[in-house]
Amino acid sequence: MVQGIINIGSNSIRLAIYKIDDSQLTVLLNKKHSSSLASYIKKEKMLQAGIDKTCQAISSFKTLLETFHVTNISAFATTALRNISNSAMVITQIMQKTGVSVTVLSGTEETALDLFGATYAMQNQNGLLLDIGGASTELVLYENGRIVNSVNLSIGSLNAYEQYVQYLLPNKKEQKMIKNAVLVELAQITDFAPRPQTFICGMGGLIRATGRINISLFNLSMNTAEIKVSNMKKMIKLLENDEENELLSSETLKVLLKTVPGRIETIVPGLIILHTLSKYFKNERIVVSKSGIREGYLYKNILTVKKQTAQTISPIEAKNESNYAAS
Repeated sequence: MVQGIINIGSNSIRLAIYKIDDSQLTVLLNKKHSSSLASYIKKEKMLQAGIDKTCQAISSFKTLLETFHVTNISAFATTALRNISNSAMVITQIMQKTGVSVTVLSGTEETALDLFGATYAMQNQNGLLLDIGGASTELVLYENGRIVNSVNLSIGSLNAYEQYVQYLLPNKKEQKMIKNAVLVELAQITDFAPRPQTFICGMGGLIRATGRINISLFNLSMNTAEIKVSNMKKMIKLLENDEENELLSSETLKVLLKTVPGRIETIVPGLIILHTLSKYFKNERIVVSKSGIREGYLYKNILTVKKQTAQTISPIEAKNESNYAAS
């Protein structure tokens, strides 16, 4: 079975094509449109330009899927469509213009799929899950693979950039403003207190991009899945904008273009958020998960349903289906 999954997020719209054999996933293709949909939201409504951009991205993905003869397509959206008042209109336009039906996940559904997707292959079933999106940051405390508590901070890599950064990369003053904004939100959380040194699992495109910079700058193995907090601080310093000169150094530009060409504006604000959270929770490292919400959605909403359907087929129906497939 081959399955296409489209994920509409605040920072980007992504397509992943998976080959599925006995519940084992193999990624055949990953594509991304850097949509920055959060910047198209005004007064809690998505502007028509943002809707058009979303439809264009999905149409291009659908054409690609048709080229590879992939007929199983599922699409879902998170904060990008959940937190707007004209969500129903956006979904209707997407369906009319692309033929793709989009499911908008609730915050609870998103959290559960994030956790399942990020940790299903990990041995450690206790910890703190971090996902830094474009418009928000999700924190999930879990024990024995189950959610104990979760919160969403209203600061993400994209809205932090738009609110606090004047040029391409933040200078020291702007970095401090982003850090303080995170700390202000954390101070308002009274019932979320993971123990110091709790295992931290980072997921999502921003944290995976940070992992690539970490590998590149410190000459680490390509399989390195750990980011030290001390390395985060060094990365922020290296990618810091000069107070008096908004131009990037050639070395900084080279690093960004090599590792995160689609995240040049948002990577440092996201890195500051990640570093601030790691220090706040008194941790010295995070482990980067290569899987996430798309894999969680695939396992929970497609493979589980497919398995349940197969279990409910009677022996006669199964025989008929087998004969039909062989004919």
